[in-house]
Amino acid sequence: MIRLVVADDQELVRTGLQLVLQARSCEVVGTAADGQEAIEVVRRTRPDVALMDIRMPVLDGIAATREITAANLPTKVLMLTTYDLDRYVYDALAAGAAGFLLKATPPDRLIEGIRMVNAGESLLAPSLTKRLIEQHLRHPPPTEARLAPVMKLTEREREVLVLMAQGLSNDQIAATLVVSPATVKTHVNRVLAKLGVVSRVQAVVLAYETGLVRPNG
Repeated sequence: MIRLVVADDQELVRTGLQLVLQARSCEVVGTAADGQEAIEVVRRTRPDVALMDIRMPVLDGIAATREITAANLPTKVLMLTTYDLDRYVYDALAAGAAGFLLKATPPDRLIEGIRMVNAGESLLAPSLTKRLIEQHLRHPPPTEARLAPVMKLTEREREVLVLMAQGLSNDQIAATLVVSPATVKTHVNRVLAKLGVVSRVQAVVLAYETGLVRPNG
């Protein structure tokens, strides 16, 4: 059973999500009404996944995600928000969020997203992916310091990172490279360690920023 924390400043949303999750065999171990409370609840309960709203009082969801990620807690953060705004998407992923879904997402799709994130996969609402790449990852060529971590990757690790950026799961990468899923998982962990990031999504963002992967192929 996946253990979750729900962070949202609206009590009605928190209650609704809790009912939806519990009806689908998920355990809600805590709730929070602001970002600071979310950090405290996550530290105390150490859930598998935290559903995090973006706009909250005291501390917003992006700042809370950044602190949870920096603390090396085992919790994956899935941003769940009403606001379909590109800047929020990019900032949330850069802060270490494992995924981003809109609150209009159907319950079954939400549960599927939670399971994906809990399994270590990255997740973006399809409507956001193309704009994220095209609008926020176009900038001047990266500096040598920014490129250095990517240069540490082996040829196979770069292949894995490119396939990650294409949205492939570990099983799909394994099938593409004709290796076992366990081997892919090892490669992914090495990629994250060498890049100095904590999530697949952060690794993909870095791949675009450094030019290893480019928009539209």
